[in-house]
Amino acid sequence: MKAAVVVFPGSNREGDMARALKQATGREPAMLWHADHELPAGTDLVVLPGGFSYGDYLRCGAIAGRAAIMDAVRAHAARGGLVLGVCNGFQILCESGLLPGVLMRNANLRFVCRMQHLKVERSDTAFTRQYAKGQTIEVCIAHGEGNYEADDATIDRLEGEHLVAFRYCDSAGTVGGEANPNGSRNDIAGIYSDASTRSSAEPTAAGFSRASPARRDPHAFCGSGKSPVNRFARARSPSIASAFSASSASSGAPP
Repeated sequence: MKAAVVVFPGSNREGDMARALKQATGREPAMLWHADHELPAGTDLVVLPGGFSYGDYLRCGAIAGRAAIMDAVRAHAARGGLVLGVCNGFQILCESGLLPGVLMRNANLRFVCRMQHLKVERSDTAFTRQYAKGQTIEVCIAHGEGNYEADDATIDRLEGEHLVAFRYCDSAGTVGGEANPNGSRNDIAGIYSDASTRSSAEPTAAGFSRASPARRDPHAFCGSGKSPVNRFARARSPSIASAFSASSASSGAPP
């Protein structure tokens, strides 16, 4: 799988993401600057990492969502290419129109930094096939704007079309209540696009590499050389769009 990581002014998790992708795929990802206009030829996966792009001015991800490179990312997604947004990357994908909804301030207006359990809602996607449906995984979160919100019609569609990727839960897999760190509607910690081609997440890349015991394998999410993600990418099948609102270093996978 040939991956590319987009770096914006204020990104701070691109190194973690590049390291996780190298661990998972055995290949160094290309590092792209926000002012670039094209992706490297043959790119299978584009990743938007965590951080505070443009200092989170206006809204988190609002300026980055209009960066020059995003036209190429949108074109890549339209061709069925894989797109993953982590943390601030989730916010950027929402602000760019590649995912529905928006990431708002945490309900308690406090920055949250801790380990967090998520419940896997689907295991039939390119990004989650090495998980089991209903499995509980542990990731790190560090965010002030991880509260996923959308209008009622959008929430109903996400639920009705099984486009929720992950939900906040406790270590026993119980969803909601104190396990929800930011007030996200329906405890949503990740979503997919309609075509399951774009994916976003709030947890940091390091969080994926340090998932809970027996889950601390970055290959499970990112995919190894023989993983479904790589087979999916090589086959150029429709890509994935999952967004975990489990936030990471910013204030922020498919059938």
